[in-house]
Amino acid sequence: MQIEMKGIAKAFGSNKVLQGVNFDVKSGEVHALMGENGAGKSTLMNILTGLLQKDAGSILIDGKETSYSSALDAEHHGISFIHQEMNNFPQMSVVDNMFLNKEIKTKFGLMNQKEMKKQAKHYLEQLGSNINVDQLIGNLTVGNQQMIEIAKSLMTDAKFIIMDEPTAALTENETAILFKTIRELKSKGVGFIYISHRMEELWQICDRVTVMRDGVSVNTYSTTEVKEDRIVKDMVGRDIGDYYPARNPKFGPVALKAEHLTGAKFNDISFEVHEGEILGFSGLMGAGRTETMRALFGIDKLKSGKIILHGEEVKLSSPSESIKHGIGFLTEDRKTEGLVLDQSLEDNIALPSIDGFRKGGIIDKKAEDEFVDMLMKRLTVKAQSANVPARSLSGGNQQKVVLAKWVGSGSRVLILDEPTRGVDVGAKKEIYKLMNQLTDRNVAIIMVSSDLPEVLSMSDRIKVLYEGKEMGIIDAKGATQEQVMKLATGGK
Repeated sequence: MQIEMKGIAKAFGSNKVLQGVNFDVKSGEVHALMGENGAGKSTLMNILTGLLQKDAGSILIDGKETSYSSALDAEHHGISFIHQEMNNFPQMSVVDNMFLNKEIKTKFGLMNQKEMKKQAKHYLEQLGSNINVDQLIGNLTVGNQQMIEIAKSLMTDAKFIIMDEPTAALTENETAILFKTIRELKSKGVGFIYISHRMEELWQICDRVTVMRDGVSVNTYSTTEVKEDRIVKDMVGRDIGDYYPARNPKFGPVALKAEHLTGAKFNDISFEVHEGEILGFSGLMGAGRTETMRALFGIDKLKSGKIILHGEEVKLSSPSESIKHGIGFLTEDRKTEGLVLDQSLEDNIALPSIDGFRKGGIIDKKAEDEFVDMLMKRLTVKAQSANVPARSLSGGNQQKVVLAKWVGSGSRVLILDEPTRGVDVGAKKEIYKLMNQLTDRNVAIIMVSSDLPEVLSMSDRIKVLYEGKEMGIIDAKGATQEQVMKLATGGK
C-alpha cells in the first residue's frame, strides 16, 4: 500500500496554511514529517484523514484518487491518527476509553467487560505497560495517557499509523519500548508517518524525512544521507547555530528554599534556588518531580514541610497565594491547566496581571492591549491577532502564550514543567534565550524536564528524584547523561 499527496493546498480565509505540499509514504516505512510549529504538518495530516477538506491537490491510495469523509472513515480504511493532544474522557476508566464506540458485546447485547479488559491489557502489554485498566484515565500521568493512545491505535489493525509527537511525554524506557513496537509492526508491513521535533529520533527510527516550512514541502531525504544541520536549515530557512545558548549565570541571594517537603507522591524533598539560577529537576516518569512542583505552587496539598521565600516562611495554600507572592507555574499540560482555550490570546496573557489594569474598577483596555502586544512581540507569538482563541494556535505558539502570561505577571520565581514539550527547534531556542534573559534579570527558574540534553545544557545545578525521593544534586557543568541517569534509576 502507498499513500501519495500531491500539490495539497489549504487556506483559512486569507491565511494560506498549505501551498502545494507533496508527500508520500509506503508500507513498511517510517517517514518523518518535520517543520516548525505552524509549518502545516498537522493540517496536512488532518486533510489526509478527512478532518479537513483540501482546497486543491490530490490524495492517491495505491495510485487511485481517494478522499475520506471523516477520521472514522480513514480508520476503517486502515489509516489511524494518534494526535499530540489526547482525546480522552478523564472521568471514564482506561478500558472504557479504549473501547469507546468499539464496545464488545455478548450475544445478549450486553457489554462484555471481561473480554474488553482482557484485550485492553493485551494491547498495553505489547507496549510494556502494566497500567490498571479499571482506573480513571484522568488520574494517569500524561505519559501513561499517551501510551494508551498508542495502544488504541494498535487495536484498529491499521495499515498506516500517523504519530504526532508520540514520545513528547514518554520516559526513555517507554520510548525504547515504543520504538521496538514500531520496528515489529514495520516488519509486518505497517507504515508510519512520524511527526516529531526530537531530531535524534530521525536516525533511530525513521527511513526518510520530509521537511516543511511555511506550508511548503521543502525537501525529502533518506535519513542515511542527510545531516542534522541540513534539516534544521530547511526547517527555519537559516542556520540556527547551537541549540542551547551559553549560560553565564550570576547568582544572587536564595530566592526560594524548600525544606523537607512531603506530599502524596514524594517524601522529604529539600532544595533551594538562587536569583539568576536555573535549577533543573530530572528523573524518570513517576519520580515525583511534577507532583513536588504542584504542591509547592499550592495546586495539591503538602503533608508537611516549609517554604521560605526571600528569607521569610510563607504558606502557599493555593495558586492565587503563590501568584501574589511572585511565583509563576508553566504546567506540563498547557491545554487543560495553562490556557483557557476558547478565550483570546489577550485574555489568557493578561489573566494573572488583570488587577494592574483596573482604574476605579474599570479595565484600562488601551493599557492592556499595549501590554499584550509587547509580550507577543517579545516572545514572537505567531498569530493573526491577540483576539484569536488560544486553541487556534500551534502547540509551540500556545506554549509561548503561557510563558508570556507568567513573564507579564512579573514572577520572581518561575517553575517551568517541560517548557519545550512539543515545541519546534526554532521556538525551543527562543524559549532558552528568554530563560537566559529572565535569569539575567534575577528571576529564579526551576525547570522540570525529561529531555536530558536540555537539563544538562540549560541548568546550573540538577536535582535528581527517584520514586518520590531525592537522590542528589549535581553541578550541571561537566555533568554527563550517564551520571544523571544513574541517580534517576536509583543508583548512588
